[in-house]
Order: sequence, then structure tokens, then C-alpha cells
Amino acid sequence: MGPARPRLEDGHRPLDRARGLRHFRSPWSPELNAAPADQIRLLDVQDLDVRLQQLAHKRKSLPEHAEIESLTKDHTQLRDLLVAAQTEESDTAREQTKAEQDVDQVRQRAARDQQRLDSGAVTSPKDLENLQREITSLAKRQGDLEDVVLEVMERRESAQERVAELTERVTSVQSKIDDATARRDAAFEQIDGEVATVTKEREVVAGSIPEDLLKLYDKLRGQQGGVGAAKLYARSCQGCRQELAITELAEIRKAAPDTVVRCENCRRILVRTSESGL
Repeated sequence: MGPARPRLEDGHRPLDRARGLRHFRSPWSPELNAAPADQIRLLDVQDLDVRLQQLAHKRKSLPEHAEIESLTKDHTQLRDLLVAAQTEESDTAREQTKAEQDVDQVRQRAARDQQRLDSGAVTSPKDLENLQREITSLAKRQGDLEDVVLEVMERRESAQERVAELTERVTSVQSKIDDATARRDAAFEQIDGEVATVTKEREVVAGSIPEDLLKLYDKLRGQQGGVGAAKLYARSCQGCRQELAITELAEIRKAAPDTVVRCENCRRILVRTSESGL
């Protein structure tokens, strides 16, 4: 037998496989050891981190969010329509006041002319004819203006009805928003309470794990979608769900119990248990 070949840098060594020649990465972290119990506690931390992720997703995905968003859009649209209706009602109110003032002016003028006519102060036939003609014209003018007043009053009444209808709808939608908001806030309170409990539990468990192991775990968790450590179960990595190659399993079998091993495929920390299939 010749001398053993030196291990390559970073734990890599060439390995012939059925799929061809490739570089094999050592399944353990160089110079990092941790008691098996500490590694198993790392799985507890991982479970708690997954729970925190689930709670964050649940908080973000509450159905009340979409409900409130939809209702708020409806509320905004109705408020815009209400403002337009209120503006129309205000405009027609001013228009009605102006039209009524015009009618009153014509009525007063006609009353003065009629008083002059009835008093006998006008004796000239021509002046009498002109006065009677003016009274007739004012009567027609008054009738036309009164028709305008009626038309404006109808438009104002329609605008008032629209304002009342939209006010009721705005109030109804606001009530629904308040209800959905209350339900969302209640869900927030429940979720946040659970987050606080899980966070405290994680602090306790993480505090019992060696700092270097926890640091590696946190780094991998940030790189691997929130999962930094996974159980080796029935010869498969529960992080990437890939079955380990025979050669990789052989390397792991030879590793000391306190060696921190890594999955060749996803590079997550692999925690060995009695169910690992080794």
C-alpha cells in the first residue's frame, strides 16, 4: 500500500462515480465539533425558527388584509362620489336661491305696477297701455322663472337623495372596515403573543448551544431559505429531501459523533440520530 493521499483544501477530494468524475466536498465542517446533544438541540432551534417563519407568513397572509384593502378601495370610490353629490347639492342650493330671488324681484316689480294701475295715478291712455303691457310681460317672466325654480328644486332634491344614499353606503362600508380591522388586530394580538413565546423559548434553547455552531447555523439559515440544519433521516437529508450517496454515507459513518457534518447537496448541517439509517 502506498502512502495515503492528503485531503484537499476545504475538505474536497476527487471521487469517481457512475455519473462521471466530480469533486466531492467533505460532509463535515472543518475543525468544527459539537456534542451530539448540542447538535440535536440545533434541530429544536430549527423547529422554532420554522414556527416563527410560519407565524410571520400567517400574520402577513391574514384574509383580513385583502378584505380591508378591497373595502378601502370601495370606501374611497364612494367618498369621491359623495363629495361630487354634495358639491352638486351645494351648487343647486345656490342656484335655487338665485332663481327664487329673481322670482321675488319680478313679483315685487309687478306688484308695484299693479298698485300704480289700481291707484288711478296713471291717466294717459298710452301710459296705461304700456303699464298693462309691462304687467303682462312681468307675469310671463315670473312664470318662466318659477318654472326654473321648480326645475332647480327637482335637481336639488335628486342631489339630496343621492347624498343621503351615498352617506349611508359610506357609513356601511366604514363599519365593515372597522369590523375587519378589529378582527385583524385580534389576530395580530394572538399571533404576536405566540411569536413572543416562541422567541423566548428559542433564546433559551439557543443559549445552550455552542456559539460557533449557532453562528454556522444562522449563516446557513440565511443562505438556505430559513433552514440551516436538517435531520439525517433514513439516509436522506430532510433539508433538500435528497438521498445521500453511498460514498457520502460511508464518510459520515466514519466521522466522530461530535463532528459537525454537512449535506453534500445543500450544505446544510446534517444532524445524526438513531433514525439516520447509518
